[in-house]
Amino acid sequence: MKGPTPPPVPDELTAALRRMRLPYVRAAAPEVLAVARAQRWDPAEVLRVLLEEEIAGRDAATRRQRRKAAGFPAGKTFGSWRPGDSSIPVATQSALRTLEWVGRAENLAVAGPSGTGKTHFVEALAHAVIDAGMRVSWFTLESLTVAVGRAKVDASISKVIARICRSELIVVDDIGQLPAGQDAAEAFYRVVDAAYERRSVAVSSNLHPSGFDTIMPKGLATATVDRLMHHAHVVLTEGGSLRLAEALAGKGVVPLA
Repeated sequence: MKGPTPPPVPDELTAALRRMRLPYVRAAAPEVLAVARAQRWDPAEVLRVLLEEEIAGRDAATRRQRRKAAGFPAGKTFGSWRPGDSSIPVATQSALRTLEWVGRAENLAVAGPSGTGKTHFVEALAHAVIDAGMRVSWFTLESLTVAVGRAKVDASISKVIARICRSELIVVDDIGQLPAGQDAAEAFYRVVDAAYERRSVAVSSNLHPSGFDTIMPKGLATATVDRLMHHAHVVLTEGGSLRLAEALAGKGVVPLA
C-alpha cells in the first residue's frame, strides 16, 4: 500500500524553485522534507539528497534528449543483445563495451553478411556511449549524403560537418547494400576526414572496408579508408542471418489472435 501523501511545500518555496529552474528538487521536496522531519536529518543531508535528485533528473533528461537527437534506427540496446548468439568473440564484445576506444578517438568497423547482428551491436554500443555522458550522431550512408547535400545548397557544409563532429561517436550504418555515387562518397569522406584522430567513427557494412572501392569512386574510397582504418578496430561477423533464423522458428511475428 502507498503511504500517506506528504504535505506540500510552502507556495513561496515552490515559486522559488520554479524561478531557479529546479524541477526535480520541486518534485522530490515534499517527500524528502517529510522523511527529514520524521527522521530528524541534518540540514546538510536534506540539501544533499535534494541536489542529488536534481542532478539525477537532469542527467536522465539529457540522455533522453541525446537519444532523440542521435536518430537511432530501432532502439536496440545491450538489454536485448544475446552475446552467445553472436559470432563476435565474447572477449572482443567485452573490450568494446568498455568504450575506452571512444575515449581514444579510435574507429570501429563491423563487417559481415546481412542479418549477423552488426547494426544491433553498434547501436547497443552507441546507447552505452550516451549512458556514459557522451553524444552520438547516427546515419546511414544515404541519410548522411542527404544531410551534406542539403548543406551544399546554402554553403553551410563546414557548419554541418562541425555539428556532426561535436558527437564523440559518429555512426554510418549499412554501407555496401547499394552502390554509392560521387555525392555519397564525398559526404562520407568529409565526415571521416573531419573526425580523424578527434572523434570515433563506427561503420557497419556487408563489405570489408578494403572493398569500399567497389561501390564508390576509387579515389575517394581510398582516401576515406586510409583515414578510417588508421586507428581502427575491425570486427568480422559470420554465419547465417539471425533474422531469418528467428523467422523460420516462428519468432519473427506476434501470433494473430
